[in-house]
Amino acid sequence: MNNTLLEHVDEWYGTPYRLGGSTKKGIDCSAFVQAVYTSAYATTVPRTAREQYKFSRIISATELQEGDLVFFNTRGGVSHVGIYLQNNKFIHASSSQGVTVSDLFDPYYLKRYIGAGRITKPIAGK
Repeated sequence: MNNTLLEHVDEWYGTPYRLGGSTKKGIDCSAFVQAVYTSAYATTVPRTAREQYKFSRIISATELQEGDLVFFNTRGGVSHVGIYLQNNKFIHASSSQGVTVSDLFDPYYLKRYIGAGRITKPIAGK
């Protein structure tokens, strides 16, 4: 397990969900990904799940590595994102539970899974 990633996601664990939020008082899924990538990898990623999907290099679920992004259709199109950990687990800001760990094979997420992406390059000039 990548201790750097673990340290950076751990500090957010249990943070309540807030649509449009980006602080420890409340955060949404894409802001959570953005904050973790900034602190753990010194990499700037776009703000929304849809933009993060477009920014990622799409990979097969069989290629998933720790730190890759997993995308879901919860409200139409790419509308939810999480960070893959290992053993089919991912951490994300859930609207019902806040920042938590879920399983990709949970029927809710399995049905809504769109794909996985890998961030390979920082945004220039940011």
